[in-house]
Amino acid sequence: MPGSDAIAWFWEEYAAASGASGSYTAWGFGDESLPELMTELGLLVRDGPKRATTSTEAAFASGEEPMPQVGDHSVILDGEGRPLCIIRTASVEVRQFGEVDEAFAWVEGEGDRSLAHWRTVHEWFFAREGTPMDDATRVVLERFVKVWPPPVDAEG
Repeated sequence: MPGSDAIAWFWEEYAAASGASGSYTAWGFGDESLPELMTELGLLVRDGPKRATTSTEAAFASGEEPMPQVGDHSVILDGEGRPLCIIRTASVEVRQFGEVDEAFAWVEGEGDRSLAHWRTVHEWFFAREGTPMDDATRVVLERFVKVWPPPVDAEG
């Protein structure tokens, strides 16, 4: 993995400062074929309002990738594989695509944060990945908190 030493160092800095221990995953939002999008979404987590993400339930069916669990840590990468921040999963729920509401779209923090925008970009992304969406498609809604780096102290 590009930058694996940088990723390990980033995690070690967080662990030393926070006392966190255990395992973590390292990944970027979107997919590696869209590095600009990975960076854009990662920066929305590090610097902005993005505090949730959506996956299809089918993506976890093979068992290759584990379903997110409350308390999981992830090092979020940019499109070049460099660490941007660390998140901790706060909640996970499964809903039908048509049941996702404005509140979740707002927390996902992309575009104008509206449900209409959320639906449009997720329909595009999942169709691109070979999973056309309809209102009955089951999606995994993950909320998280950014835990590293800490906020910059305005006085320091």
